[in-house]
Amino acid sequence: MSESFSLYEFFQKFPNEDAARRFFEGKRWPPSVACAHCGSANVAECAGHIPMPYRCRECRKHFSVRTGTVLTESKLPLHKWLMAIYMMTTARKGIPSTQMARELGITQKSAWFLAQRIRETWLASQEASNNDMGPHVEVDETYIGGKNKNRHADKKVKGSGSHGKAAVLGIKARTGEVRAVHIPSVHQHVLHGYIARNVCPGSTVFTDSLPTYRGMRGYTHLAVDHTVGEYLREMAHTNGIESFWALLKRGYYGIYHHMSVKHLHRYVSEFSSATTRPRPGLWSLSL
Repeated sequence: MSESFSLYEFFQKFPNEDAARRFFEGKRWPPSVACAHCGSANVAECAGHIPMPYRCRECRKHFSVRTGTVLTESKLPLHKWLMAIYMMTTARKGIPSTQMARELGITQKSAWFLAQRIRETWLASQEASNNDMGPHVEVDETYIGGKNKNRHADKKVKGSGSHGKAAVLGIKARTGEVRAVHIPSVHQHVLHGYIARNVCPGSTVFTDSLPTYRGMRGYTHLAVDHTVGEYLREMAHTNGIESFWALLKRGYYGIYHHMSVKHLHRYVSEFSSATTRPRPGLWSLSL
């Protein structure tokens, strides 16, 4: 989505429900409507769009652009779905469900559920991506969670700053694409496995000096040692992925304030999709 696509232009392009419906149909079924059940192009438009906008002459079933998607069980107008996607696409640091609820005129619960469904489509799109991220990638890990000093006395943990927090692993291509995921631990088999699924063999992988990155097979591995003040050595650095962590944590502390472990993978996918333009997923607004 273009950064110059303003809210004023949004309402010019999509002034009502019918315009939103035509947009979704154009994204799902170019160049013409096809049956959501069997894929046939032999489709008839129902008068008054009752009980649904279309009926397939082959399988004789009714359907709409919602059929078979995350929109299926939602009663919200498509125009509000489209506006929610626009808001989440343009809010680089995220948008809280309370603000989305006010602007869409719905409850906070509905706004949260709506946002989670949109995040889920971005997550599915990221998981379906191939492993070609280019010949040079940066890999780093971070931890998401509240500060130990802010915890209640009975919830404080002993150990380093990572104790009691959730680990997130990220890969950033030098072309700008970012993929990140919540991981159970930073053990070697976990890190190497995620790298192997997302980076083509023969690529150059830049990391910090964490010992568990060592021993990667099929890659050229270059590391910088932050413990001795080394942050750049010719092409070797992790500055790109660390700038992504800064963006993610600004969203965590400034917008969402909390990301539960249960839903962390969706929030991480949202921010990695925000970094890679245009966003994928639910017929993204890349007009």
